[in-house]
Amino acid sequence: MGVSAPTASNPLRGKADLALAFSQLTKPLLPYYSAGGARLSLNGSGAGQSPDVAGMEGFSRIVWGLAPLAAGSAEVNEELLQLVLKGITNGTNPAHEEFWGEVADYDQRLVEMASLGLALAIAPHRLWEPLSAEAKQHFYDWLNQINRRRAHDCNWLFFHVLVNVGFYKLGLPYAKDQLEANLNRLEQFYMEDGWYEDGVNGHSDYYVPLAFHYCGLIYAALMKEEDPQRAARFEERSVLFAGQFVNWFAGDGRALPYGRSLTYRFAQGALWGAYAFANVQPLELGVVKGLYLRHLRWWLRQPIFTSDGILTVGYSYPNLIMAENYNAPGSVYWAFKAFLPLALPDDHPFWQAEELPLPELPAISVQQAPHLVVCRQSERDHVAAFNAGHLGTNEHTHTSAKYEKFVYSASFGFSVPRAEWGLSQGAYDSMLALSEGDNLYRVRRTNVETNIDGDILTSVWKPWRDVTVTTYLIAGLPWHLRIHRIETARELDAAEGGFALPLDATLAVSRQACGVFGRTGFGGSGISGIRGYERAELIQAQSNTNLMHPRTSIPALLAKLQPGKHILIAAVYGEPGALEEMRHEQWRQCIGLSIQDDHHIRAVSPSGKEIMISL
Repeated sequence: MGVSAPTASNPLRGKADLALAFSQLTKPLLPYYSAGGARLSLNGSGAGQSPDVAGMEGFSRIVWGLAPLAAGSAEVNEELLQLVLKGITNGTNPAHEEFWGEVADYDQRLVEMASLGLALAIAPHRLWEPLSAEAKQHFYDWLNQINRRRAHDCNWLFFHVLVNVGFYKLGLPYAKDQLEANLNRLEQFYMEDGWYEDGVNGHSDYYVPLAFHYCGLIYAALMKEEDPQRAARFEERSVLFAGQFVNWFAGDGRALPYGRSLTYRFAQGALWGAYAFANVQPLELGVVKGLYLRHLRWWLRQPIFTSDGILTVGYSYPNLIMAENYNAPGSVYWAFKAFLPLALPDDHPFWQAEELPLPELPAISVQQAPHLVVCRQSERDHVAAFNAGHLGTNEHTHTSAKYEKFVYSASFGFSVPRAEWGLSQGAYDSMLALSEGDNLYRVRRTNVETNIDGDILTSVWKPWRDVTVTTYLIAGLPWHLRIHRIETARELDAAEGGFALPLDATLAVSRQACGVFGRTGFGGSGISGIRGYERAELIQAQSNTNLMHPRTSIPALLAKLQPGKHILIAAVYGEPGALEEMRHEQWRQCIGLSIQDDHHIRAVSPSGKEIMISL
């Protein structure tokens, strides 16, 4: 487990606290800079990029916080600033042993150029002007490689934009035509309600707020006079997006864990700071400030640090199992994108505003673009996103777990498989897992069809070519209903997983007819089989599979299916802070269900929507 934050005594209430937090979080890093200053090489795991590139990545990610601090504060940690200037000088010098190197197409270093472009645009007096004429030329030449290299056709195009905006602001030659082409291409990823897709048929996840809107607002703030129409579009879309994104946050500041790159942690809330930077007000200013600061405070209460104060790879605790292939030890400092408001002057309205709680939010927020229905149980401060699933997928680590579970909870988190053998290793919370009797399970990875109609989500998926599953989710908290219509040419073992319950010494288990419920000091999780299941078990998931809690158990329903057609129905319960014993039939208070005969099912959602299912 990690240890408490170096910021433990920091109240994080205003700009001075935020500047102090940056200092507290970067001070432990100083001994890990290379002799020439061009690499931040942290101990620990490896990643897909080489150690030299990983070291350069670590260096650049600190600049996401340093550049705003340098832009908006008279006082900057001089030791860190001089290290970074030394690193820029040596890292961009082809004759130096720490030269960052020639960059290839689709190179990780193209990503890392973005923070340096931002530094040129907003803090040239600290991060450009002190350099010698020769160092400036080297710096420009090295960054300018981005104009000769291909970037992935997704949020990466914004990194090119930031570098060239930096060049433009300094009066340096820049790739005007390519800048325009990339901005036009980014426009083509826009969908609706403020949402982008991350490339053609890409997912809509945290890269929308922390890349698309974050960079779009920086562009709008810096280029409003030169490109007013585009700046206005970026601002308008970001305001639309806020109306949906606010629903991803609980009252205590935590956000939904969903999708990839979650080890960037408080970058999840970086967009709230970007609104302040761009002087865009999607919600009352005190509400934005509250969202921003509560999120930071929540994260900095988690045990996510090493004993010497360095951020670890993981989510709410150190965890390499959930990491992406591209997560090197220094990658996590993309979290410093959250420090953008440090660029604002001390007397900016954002810093003067009174911090306000969340406004009243709907119990259900239907979000078609990301394929989610976000539900809120305000009295328990529980937020969960029900997921219709996607027609496409990607090859990133644990894609099924990160994009295809039926529901993602900000309190219970979600789990990733530790290995491929059995239910304990697979940790199949909020999933239907199917096996041919060999203890190797398949889950939803892509879908043939998906649909959202209010609080009813439908998907059709094929774990094998001769097995078709139609899944109906009736969204709600604390109970929701899952109905699966399965046509199979194979004999199958089925396991339906509920929310992963964090384990502690207070665990109490109650068992009912084809149902199991667990309660701990954290809350309760359970599942009831209504049709098609044979028994219920509390699966002890292997350690460190869940993002939020290192030890969990998963209530599960089990069945054996013969070739043919089947309907499985389960009522699933999850409620943090709930200590009372759950009863098998409590779900009926939320959801209407009638089994008219062996072949026809009628269900009515909490909002009154109806579905009819025929076997």
